[in-house]
Amino acid sequence: MDFEYKGKTIRAVRGDITKIRADAIVNAANSGLRGGGGVDGAIHRAGGPSIMEECRKIGGCPTGSAVITGAGSLSAKHVIHAVGPIWYGGKNGESDLLRKAYETCLALADRHGLKSMAFPSISTGAYGYPIEEAAAIAIQTVLRHLDGKSKLEEIQFVLFSEPDYACYVEKLKAALS
Repeated sequence: MDFEYKGKTIRAVRGDITKIRADAIVNAANSGLRGGGGVDGAIHRAGGPSIMEECRKIGGCPTGSAVITGAGSLSAKHVIHAVGPIWYGGKNGESDLLRKAYETCLALADRHGLKSMAFPSISTGAYGYPIEEAAAIAIQTVLRHLDGKSKLEEIQFVLFSEPDYACYVEKLKAALS
């Protein structure tokens, strides 16, 4: 479902992020940038070994931050590897760390002159972040970024499951109505 915000497109998509055409796709990575399961494993498998080679050279990434690599054989030009927090009940700074992960991704996109990017729902899989809270943080952070002088023209939230997709659509409607 498409939404317009200040002349920019924000889109919620149900699907596989590895198949999305964008200047960058975001990987929900671990701090060691070692690949893993879920979105992380899917991106590494679909993109091929060159992504892991670049990640090894970088070495790691702290929680709440992100790094950028090439995208290997994916249709995107770049992969932004964002490390979101593990959910420990919400009393350990998880919301600030999740917000910072999104902010760093958006700043990297602007620094590299990217026009489009696609996010998964960072930290809501194996890291256990509640989808309702994570979606609200993701959307608020993106809207705040687009209020500035961002070069981004299109941001997609790519959700694998129908319930996650429905949650993002509901949160986008509420934020943009």
